[in-house]
Amino acid sequence: MRELAEIEMNGHLIDSQMLAKVLDKIMDMGGEFEIKNFRIGLKKNDTSYIQITVAGEDGYHLDRILLELHALGARMVEMVDVKTEIAPRDMVVPRGFYSTTNHPTYVRYQGTWVEVEHNHMDCLVVLEDGRAICTPIGHIKKGDRVVIGTAGVKVVPPERPRQKTYFEFMSNDVSSERPSCELVRQLAEEIVRTKKAGGKIAVVCGPALVHTGAAPSLAWLIREGYIDVLLAGNAVAVHDIERQLFGTSLGMNCEGNAISGGHRNHLYAISEIMASGSIKNAIAEGKLKGGIIYEAIKKGIPCILAGSIRDDGPLPEVITNTVEAKYAMDKALQGVEMTIMLGTMLHSIAVGNLLPSFVKTICIDINPATVTKLMDRGSAQAIGLVTDIGIFLPQLVKEIDGQEAHHENLLK
Repeated sequence: MRELAEIEMNGHLIDSQMLAKVLDKIMDMGGEFEIKNFRIGLKKNDTSYIQITVAGEDGYHLDRILLELHALGARMVEMVDVKTEIAPRDMVVPRGFYSTTNHPTYVRYQGTWVEVEHNHMDCLVVLEDGRAICTPIGHIKKGDRVVIGTAGVKVVPPERPRQKTYFEFMSNDVSSERPSCELVRQLAEEIVRTKKAGGKIAVVCGPALVHTGAAPSLAWLIREGYIDVLLAGNAVAVHDIERQLFGTSLGMNCEGNAISGGHRNHLYAISEIMASGSIKNAIAEGKLKGGIIYEAIKKGIPCILAGSIRDDGPLPEVITNTVEAKYAMDKALQGVEMTIMLGTMLHSIAVGNLLPSFVKTICIDINPATVTKLMDRGSAQAIGLVTDIGIFLPQLVKEIDGQEAHHENLLK
């Protein structure tokens, strides 16, 4: 039996392509629609409103369509309070639970819209003392009130900014032909602007950062206070320390030449840190005098080193329990406004899954597949530049330094 439902949307529906995505989704899933009311914004900053009747073959078919439309920002016209059920056991969730997106989300509770706290994708929403908390399944406890279905839930997808920049969500295509000098300039401007406004910036990096010679540039950014969170793995720390202690990375010197016996240097680096007991102790002893990890520890910023099965050592500061590492990363990322991902696929995807869609996300990698996979796994807000981070990062530092110098001259 044919089933109908009334949905509505408001915002910059046309230029953000939100309306087109909703109508395409209805047709792709075999549904039908009728536009009942459509008010188009007349000026640049005006929002639009639309009311649509959606038809499905039966109740099950309609529910599947509505679930997809909900993630695109559509909501039922007649909104009711959110529905909840009790979790029967730890990490056991009720049937039909609501699975979060990475967009800002609100639930209607006792007639009031409550924003979901710390929202990111693939989690559940738990109601507790009038608060709506985004909760990973691993944190679900027996007795938690878990939100069920999409009734009383509102999702707000990102809209196209009123000014054209490289950082709007519509610019998330992947290309090696972007005007990289202009992108470097705009990224530098955004970093400086974010920091002057008191915002937080996180960096995710892989060992290629050290191998390509870009480590001094990242160390400078940390030392000068532009980076607030550093997320990496054991390999980054090991090769960064190897470079500081032995002048090599993976046994290669700064000129890219193999050093006799250099393939053991990263193991010697681990041994030196273990002899001191920790990286912090090695710094206190004067053994480690520079590098990315040195600057992060001296600056006192969160430096989350997540372990993997590939690690040598690992170093004492590495979190070898992957669940604990994920939660540590999640905590460190709270309040971050921009994330820069440098030369690491798996770490970038993992961090991307923890970020809300409104966080500016820039992925720099020599491999186009890295950025593509990041977006395919839900981080649609990410933009990417296909280039060598060993060239890109020093240019970024030069641009930031130049902009700061120009700003200081204007103040004189």
